[in-house]
Amino acid sequence: MSFTGFTASDFEILEIPGLDPRMGAIITHVRPKLHAIGDRIAPFLSAKLGQPFYPHVARHARRTVNPPDDTWVSFSTNPRGYKSLPHFQVGLWKDHVYIQFALIYESNHKAIFANNMDSQLPMIRQSIPANFRWSLDHTVPYGTPHSRMTVDTFQEFSEQLKHVKKSELTCGIDLSKELVVNMDSNRFLDKAEQTIEELFPLYRLSF
Repeated sequence: MSFTGFTASDFEILEIPGLDPRMGAIITHVRPKLHAIGDRIAPFLSAKLGQPFYPHVARHARRTVNPPDDTWVSFSTNPRGYKSLPHFQVGLWKDHVYIQFALIYESNHKAIFANNMDSQLPMIRQSIPANFRWSLDHTVPYGTPHSRMTVDTFQEFSEQLKHVKKSELTCGIDLSKELVVNMDSNRFLDKAEQTIEELFPLYRLSF
């Protein structure tokens, strides 16, 4: 299917009580849209970055009791998975969509990124838009706006990535539910591609 845009009911699914009812609704209504986003953005990434990218729609297979609070599609250069690699994500919580670059706890690229972040900090501070946000925990919504990230804050992030095994980093944009439901499908996909392209400098610092 082609992406038809997110509706208010897509967000409301993430408030359905219980693992099985929520997962059933995600699988039926949200997952096809994430697959459609993946079909659009993976070729875009492959063309822009010069290597094949593959979409990975969250399955939440490890969950046995608690329902997921968010769901997403990730993009990496490995057809079998994304968690160990620098990747991009488009996902939604109950009240917003996020479009972000991510290094999560399973990645071996965190120290490389941190060292490059230290040496390229002026470039990062200048190139990332002020309304983007940074986070050290991909399981918690929102984060610190780029406009409020100081040199000391970046240093704290760097130290976490270098020395804390479970450390993570995300950077991207959050779009409110109210904004997203009023965007047609092409406008949303264009925004996703634009945002991801603005995050390319961070992706390149991961190697």
